[in-house]
Amino acid sequence: MAEGNSTVKSKEKKSWWKGLKSEFGKIIWPDKKTLLKQTIAVVVISVVICLLITLVDSLGIRIMELIVNK
Repeated sequence: MAEGNSTVKSKEKKSWWKGLKSEFGKIIWPDKKTLLKQTIAVVVISVVICLLITLVDSLGIRIMELIVNK
């Protein structure tokens, strides 16, 4: 009984790897120009969001200081 179970698991693994290989072949990798543009976009957006969070945090600290010091 355990031997039959092992065969089923082996077939499942082979089927899984076959499916993985098939799906991996469907991936469309971007060219260098597209990759560069997308990377720059991610970096710029990250910097802008970082600056916005810093600004909001600084304003929050200043407001809290004004409230506490009164």
